[in-house]
Amino acid sequence: MSLFDRRSLLLMPLALAACGFEPVYGPGGGGKALYGKVRVDAPDGVNTYFLVRRLEEQLGRTADPVYRLAMSLEIAIQGQAITASGDITYYSVIGSINYDLIEIGSGRSVKTGSVTNFTGYSATGNTAETLAAQRDARERLMVILADQVTRELNATVDLAS
Repeated sequence: MSLFDRRSLLLMPLALAACGFEPVYGPGGGGKALYGKVRVDAPDGVNTYFLVRRLEEQLGRTADPVYRLAMSLEIAIQGQAITASGDITYYSVIGSINYDLIEIGSGRSVKTGSVTNFTGYSATGNTAETLAAQRDARERLMVILADQVTRELNATVDLAS
């Protein structure tokens, strides 16, 4: 008989509740604590435009911010699949963000961190297809990184106060 059965799944929420687990977006969770309170630094290029757009979707836009989110973005492209003739047919786009959430009134850093992730694209089509695939991979990467930053910020308990 297996040690894991369906009854374990039914008991898991009770165990999580007993340890103080609280869903971020559930009632009383801190998921909305930052919504409408964060001004994200303005984009300075295409990649940061997609990044800021997604962060503003997640955190809301505000006219009266409490916090400022400063970020630095690094992007690298690495060839992954190389044919026998030396042609690269698949690339990975690797992105890394260092961020700092700063309380505007005091200038104190509330939360710092970094996130890293990657996407990929195929370079087997013509030039237009490859450029479109690369742009799409960069846009997808910015969404992934923005979501990671948002999750880390929302998981910060002391911001809810």
